[in-house]
Amino acid sequence: MRFLSFILFSLISLKSFGQNKIDLKAVFDIEEKQIKISQTIQYQNISQNVLDTIYLSDWANSYATKKTPLAIRIADEYINDFHLAKNEDRGFSVITSIKQNNKDVTFQELKNQPDIIKVALDKSLLPNEFYSLHLEYIVQIPDSKFTNYGITQNGDLNLRYWYITPAVYNGEWQYYSNKNLDDLYIPKSDITLEIEYPNGYKLTSELDISNTIQLPKKQIVKLEGKDRLNTKIFLSKNSDFETLQTDNFSIVSNINDENLEVIDKVLITEKVMHFIFENFGEYPHKKLLLTQIDYDKNPIYGLNFLPSFIKPYPSHFQYELKLLKIALQNYLENTLLINPRKEQWLLDGIQIYYLMNYVDEHYPNMKFIGSIADFWGVRSFHAAQMKFNDKYILAFMLMARTNRDQPLVMPKDSLLKFNTNIANKYKAGIGLKYLDDFVNNDIVENSIEDFIIENKLKPTSTKHFESFIKSKTSKNIDWFFEDFISTRKKIDFKIKRVSKTEDSVTVIIKNKRDNNMPTSLYSLNNDSIVSKIWIENIDKTKTITIPRNNANKLVLNYNSVIPEINSRDNWKSLKGFFFNNKPLQFRLLKDIEDPNYNQVFFMPTAEFNNIYDGFTLGFKVYNKTILKKLFDYKIEPRYAFKSRSLTGSASISQTHYLENNDLYAINYGVVGGYSSYAEDLFVRKITPSISFFFREDDDFRSNKRKSLLFRYIDIHRDEDVTNTFTSSQPNYNIFNLRYIHSNDNLINFNKWYTDFQIGADFSKLSFNYEYRRLFESNRQLNVRFFAGTFLKNNTDINSDYFSFALDRPTDYLFDYNYLGRSEASGIFSQQYIDAEGGFKSKLATPFANQWISTFNTSTTLWKYILAYGDIGLVKNKSKTANFVYDSGIRVNLVTDYFEIYFPIYSNLGWEIGQPNYDQKIRFKFTLDPQALLGLFRRRWY
Repeated sequence: MRFLSFILFSLISLKSFGQNKIDLKAVFDIEEKQIKISQTIQYQNISQNVLDTIYLSDWANSYATKKTPLAIRIADEYINDFHLAKNEDRGFSVITSIKQNNKDVTFQELKNQPDIIKVALDKSLLPNEFYSLHLEYIVQIPDSKFTNYGITQNGDLNLRYWYITPAVYNGEWQYYSNKNLDDLYIPKSDITLEIEYPNGYKLTSELDISNTIQLPKKQIVKLEGKDRLNTKIFLSKNSDFETLQTDNFSIVSNINDENLEVIDKVLITEKVMHFIFENFGEYPHKKLLLTQIDYDKNPIYGLNFLPSFIKPYPSHFQYELKLLKIALQNYLENTLLINPRKEQWLLDGIQIYYLMNYVDEHYPNMKFIGSIADFWGVRSFHAAQMKFNDKYILAFMLMARTNRDQPLVMPKDSLLKFNTNIANKYKAGIGLKYLDDFVNNDIVENSIEDFIIENKLKPTSTKHFESFIKSKTSKNIDWFFEDFISTRKKIDFKIKRVSKTEDSVTVIIKNKRDNNMPTSLYSLNNDSIVSKIWIENIDKTKTITIPRNNANKLVLNYNSVIPEINSRDNWKSLKGFFFNNKPLQFRLLKDIEDPNYNQVFFMPTAEFNNIYDGFTLGFKVYNKTILKKLFDYKIEPRYAFKSRSLTGSASISQTHYLENNDLYAINYGVVGGYSSYAEDLFVRKITPSISFFFREDDDFRSNKRKSLLFRYIDIHRDEDVTNTFTSSQPNYNIFNLRYIHSNDNLINFNKWYTDFQIGADFSKLSFNYEYRRLFESNRQLNVRFFAGTFLKNNTDINSDYFSFALDRPTDYLFDYNYLGRSEASGIFSQQYIDAEGGFKSKLATPFANQWISTFNTSTTLWKYILAYGDIGLVKNKSKTANFVYDSGIRVNLVTDYFEIYFPIYSNLGWEIGQPNYDQKIRFKFTLDPQALLGLFRRRWY
C-alpha cells in the first residue's frame, strides 16, 4: 500500500507541477529606466514536507551594490565595468509589499544574497497545496553592458530574469544568486504577462500574444504561455528580429545572418529544425526565440576569435552552426527541467553531442581550420588534416594537460571561466560520444532521444538520466558516471608489450592512471581496420590474445573518440622493433601535436631586447605544440645587428602535475642565455632550478597562489672597469631561494615574497609586500613595503653592484627586462622597474650595502591619474641611516604594464622646477608577449 501511495503521489506531483501560475502586470517607464510590477505567484508544494517559509528569486536586485555575488563574480574575471559604474547605471528592485490572502507577510533579503527573498508564510503550506502571493515592486533596469541584459545605449530593452520567480523546493530549497551564468532554476508555470510600454517600441517574446490595446501614447500587450520557463522580453525601437514561419511553428531570431539571402536563411532554418525535431520531437510551444545575445554569450569558439574579414568557413556553414547551437541550447533549456547550476553538464553534453553529429552527417569533410587547410604551405600541417569536430577534444585538452580541468558534476559557479564556457561543455559532449562508441549500435544516441521525449517538461536529473541509459544496455557503464563525469581522472593507456605468432598476437595493455575506464584496441593492416575490440577493467595491466588476421599494427583509440591525455604511446608495429620508433618530423612554425611523429619545430624570430644588441634576427628550434607538454626544450640562436654578434638562449624543462593536491605542479630544468649587458660587453647566464607551485585545490577560481623556487645562477660577464654598473668580480655564482604568496584580484590585490641569496662574498635576506585596493568610490590605493638586509657583506667596498638599490636595481641576477641596464643617463636610464626600494626620483644615496627599508604608496586623483609618495631609510656601512622621500604624479595607463611617473618633490627639493626635468621622468612598460597575454588569460583561468 505504501508503494502504491508513493506512486500515486509521484504521478499527482508530476501532473500538477505545471499548475504553477504567474500573473503579472508591468508598466514600463523607459525614460526613468523603471518597471512598475504588480504580480501574483501561485506555486505548488510537490514535496512531502510542510513549509512555513518559502524563497523567491529576485535576480533584478543582483545589480544593487558592488558587493553582490554578481558584482563579485564580474570583478573576479577582471572586468571593471560594474565596479566603476555610476549608481544610476546599476539596477535594483524595491519591494513595497508581499501579501498572502490579502495580509502582509514578513520578508527579507538573505544576508550577502540580496537577490534571494525569504518569506514567512501567513499559513503553513501542506504537501500538494499551493501558496499564492501578491507582490508590488519596482525594478530599476541596469545598463546592458554588464551582462548583455538591461537597457542599451540606444534605449532598447533586453530583459531576462527581470521579475520575481519562485524558488524550486524538491525536498531541499534550490535557490542561489545570479552570477551572470544564465542558470536560474525556474519551475515551469502558466504565465500571463500584461506589458504596458510607450509607442515606438516593438515587443519580441517567445510567449503568445493574446491581446493588444493601442492607445495614443502607449500600448498594452497581453502575453500568455503554458508550461513556460523562458520569459525573455525585448523592446526595441528598430527591431532586427525576423520570423521564419513553417506550418505550425516559427523561429524568431536576430542572430547575425552573415548577409545571406532570405531564401538561404529559410532553407537553413528548415534544415536545422528538421534535424532537431527528428531527434528530439516537436517543440512544445509555437515559437522558439533565438537571440544574438545567446550566441555572444555562448558562441562557436574558433569562429568568434577570427577577424571578420577572414572567412575560413562558408557563410552558410557559419550561420547554420550558430543557428543550430543556439536552437539546441534554447530547446533543451526550455524542455528539460534540471537544476542548471548543479547539472549543467547534461544540457551541455547533449548540445555538443548533437552539434558533432550534425557536422558528421552534413559536413563530414569540413576541416578544423576550414579553407585555410588548402593553402599552400599550410596543407602539410597536422592542423590542416584535422576534422572540424577534432576541436572539441583539443579545447578540453588545453585544460587537462595543464591540470586545470574540473569535474563535470561540479557546480557551474565553481568552474573556471574557460571550463564553464568551453572545456566542460566539450568534455561532456565527447564523453557521450565515448559512451556511445563503447555501448555501440547507436544505443546511447537513441536513448538520449527517448530520454528527452519522455522527460519533456518534467523534472529530471543526472540520476534519472543514468538510470535511463543503464536500462538500455547490458554493458557495465558505471565508469562513465563514477569516473568520467564525477572526477578529474585522466585517461592514458599504453601498449606495453606485444608478442606475436603467425596466427595470434598477445598484447599487454597498461593503464597509466587510476580509473576504471575502457579503451578500444584496433588491429590494422596498413590503414585498413582489421578488427576492433573494447577492453574493460584494466586495473594496472591486462594481457589479452587476439587473432592476428594479417594485421601489421595495433593501435589503442585509433578513432580518437576517447579524450586521452597522451596518445603518443598508443601503437605498436608488428613488423619489428625498428618500426616502433616514431620518425622525426620537421615543421616550420608551431603545429598541433601529431602523436605519430616526434615533431621538431622551427620558427623565425625578430626581437628587440636591449639597446646594445639592437634588432635581433634568428630562429628557434623547439618541441612545444599548441597543447602543453610535460617535457619542453628550446634552442634559440639570434644574430644581433648592433653588437654584430651571435646571441641567444636555450632551455630544457620537465613538469610534473599532481592532482587533488594543493601542490599541483613541480617544474625543474636549466635555462641558459648569452647577450649584451653594456656596449661591447656580454654576459652568459646559466640557471638550473626547481619550482613548486601551490593553489587552493578545493577552489580553482581562487586566485591565491604560492610558489617556492630554488635556483643556482651562474654568471660570467665581460669585465670593464670603466663601466658604472660593473664590479671587480665579473664572474660569480649565487644560490637563490624565494617563496611567493599572491592573491591577484581586481578589487583586492595582495602579494608578498621573501627572498634569500647567498654568494661567495655575501648573503642577504629581503621581504616585499604589495597591496592594491579598488574602493567603491572608484579610488585606487596602492601600498608597497620592502625591507632588505645583508647577513654578510664582504664585497668590494667601492662597488654597489650587489647592494640594495633605492630606485634602479643593478639586476646582477639578470632577471629584469631592462632595455639599457648599464645606462647612467638618457631615456633608457629612466626605465622604472618596480623592485627593491621602488623610488622614482634619483637621490643622492641610491644604494644600501647594509640594510634598506622603504614604503611606497599611491592613490587615485582622477581616473588613471594617481599621486604617489615614497619614504624610506637607507643604511650603509660606517654611516648613519639616511631618511629619504619623494612624491609625484603617476599616470597609470595599464596597471603593471604601461605607466609614467612625473616626480614633483623629494630630498632634492621641487624637482618639477629644476633643470633637465625631462630626464627625471620615469616610465614602466613591457613588450613581453607572454606578460601581455596574461591580461587575457587571467579572465579565463
